Amino acid sequence: MRHRILLVEDDEEIRVLVQNHLKQEGFTVFTASDGEEAEAVFKREEVELVLLDLMLPKRNGMEFLKIVRDASVVPVLIISAKTSDLDKALGLGFGADDYISKPFSMIELTARVQAAIRRVTQYAPPAEKITENSLQFKDITLDLGTFTASKKGQVIKLTAKEFQILKLFMTNPSRVFTKDQIYKFIWEDDYYGDENVINVHIRRLREKIEDDPSAPKYIQTIWGIGYKIGD
Repeated sequence: MRHRILLVEDDEEIRVLVQNHLKQEGFTVFTASDGEEAEAVFKREEVELVLLDLMLPKRNGMEFLKIVRDASVVPVLIISAKTSDLDKALGLGFGADDYISKPFSMIELTARVQAAIRRVTQYAPPAEKITENSLQFKDITLDLGTFTASKKGQVIKLTAKEFQILKLFMTNPSRVFTKDQIYKFIWEDDYYGDENVINVHIRRLREKIEDDPSAPKYIQTIWGIGYKIGD
């Protein structure tokens, strides 16, 4: 099966080079040179990964990323010459899965693409379900329209940050998040090493969703790294 990729890049030379290389690696590649064209292709084709430049005409990469995230959890890899930590944090904060700085090698690009697709196609738990308006993992459901959570049909009262953290985990069921990444995704700010902020939110969230918070089955600690949703 040929995996389907959307490549959004306004530089024709780079676009053609990357497209040809990925085709040689066995991928089906759709291309767009601006944000409006990218939106049209994304809505028309079922793609498994998006390679996205940030500096685009008509609609910039961040705006297109928001459109993707409103509709899908497909992996998005940013490829950009904007290399500052702030740019990377913003991209990840808007929902990108990875960030590749220009110039990059084709070997690195291929490895990142293959890893992202492998995480989604091979390691996503079969019990996890995603629809347009809800997320489900085992017996926990998030209603994205009403911003409510429930477990076995019983409403769970979550704060906005608790809801966002749980949504982050449930939309990325195979991914381990560091405290730094959680902070940047949810608070959209630089992380200054104040672990207490993350620890408190994780503890409160566990108290609300776990049968036994001292032996969590949903939000698991990966010692020395961070947290992930349970298998």
